[in-house]
Parts: sequence; structure tokens; C-alpha cells
Amino acid sequence: ITIRTASTGEVMVIVVFAVEDRERIEALMEHLRVTFPEITSLVYMINDKLNDSLGDREPILYAGRDHIFEEMEGLRFKVGPKSFYQTNSEQAYELYKVAREFAFDQLPMTNDQLPLVYDLYTGTGTIANFVSRQARQVIGIEYVPEAIEDAKVNSKINKIDNTLFFAGDMKDILNDDFVAKYGRPDVIITDPPRAGMHEDVVNVILNAEPKRIVYV
Repeated sequence: ITIRTASTGEVMVIVVFAVEDRERIEALMEHLRVTFPEITSLVYMINDKLNDSLGDREPILYAGRDHIFEEMEGLRFKVGPKSFYQTNSEQAYELYKVAREFAFDQLPMTNDQLPLVYDLYTGTGTIANFVSRQARQVIGIEYVPEAIEDAKVNSKINKIDNTLFFAGDMKDILNDDFVAKYGRPDVIITDPPRAGMHEDVVNVILNAEPKRIVYV
């Protein structure tokens, strides 16, 4: 997995191994470090499950920093190995602009009518922070705790104070009681994994009756 930031040129490389063979792993990682000095963050993981799910695997930093930074419209975003950031960061910016346009086009935007936004499967909170200027509040939910911690950091370093993030299984967190407590969303932006959204999550969205749903 390679992430190259469009704005800063930083590069994160994550190598996934199926077997924990330290000697061979370190030989390959050292070869990458020496051959490609432009790598800012060189990380590896052991995934003996032999699938593409890395949420429960521990990233091991081999060289450089354990994160990189991307910048968009003056905002800085911390990206870690479990942040679920778009690997094509230049296209990510184009995607986020389209999502923002769909989310807010022709909605009331006066100070006393700014919309409440739910950002589902928020990852590292990039979309949530990216659209926060047009929202009264943005609530982000994500399964991976490390990604949510990065999302909170991203709000802090950008001095954004109208975001709220929760870590946990979407169907367990997003229910009718959650909506009653934190408010009925005017806009829902959802960027689920390939499997899509659980039926319970879909029903909560329907019950919430947002003015706008943006499905990435």
C-alpha cells in the first residue's frame, strides 16, 4: 500500500506479510529504505489471516515517522497506517469537493440555519473536517479507534471545534437513541466499505429523514 500526498510530497509505504519471518522481512524493508529514500514513513504488518482486512493488525514502524500529512484548502490532515485515507490523495481532493457540493448545494446556509451533518464511516475524519466550515456541527463515526484518534487530532491542529467523533461498530452506535441525543441530521455523508451498510444502519438513516444523503 502506497500513499503519496499531493500537497507535501510525503510518501507512506505499508508492506503486508503473511508470515512472520523476521530475517526476510527486515532484508526486504532495508532494501526498500535504501533504494527509495523518498519514503517518509515505512511500515509493515503481519496478516496471517490471508485476507485484505488489516483493522486488527498492528502496524510496525521500520523507518521514518509513523504518519504523514496531507493539505487541502489550508487544512492539514494527519494520515497514519490505519487511517483509511484515500491512496490517491490528488483524486481524494476532487472526490471531497464533489461530496461537499452535493451535500450543501441549495441548502440554507445562514448562520442560524447551518446544517447538522453526520459523516458515517468517517475514517480519519477528512471529509468531516473538510466540510465543517459549512456545518453547524459534524458528527463522525468510524469502526477503527486509531482512525478516530487521528480524526480528533486533525480537528485540533486545524482549530476546528464543531466536530464530534465516535469509534465503534456503526450498527451499534448509530441508532434511534443516538439520533435523539445528538440531533436529527440535515445531511448524511456515508462512505461505507465494499460490503455496504448494515440493514439496521439503513433503517436509522430512513427514520432520521435527512434533507440530503451523499453516498460515496
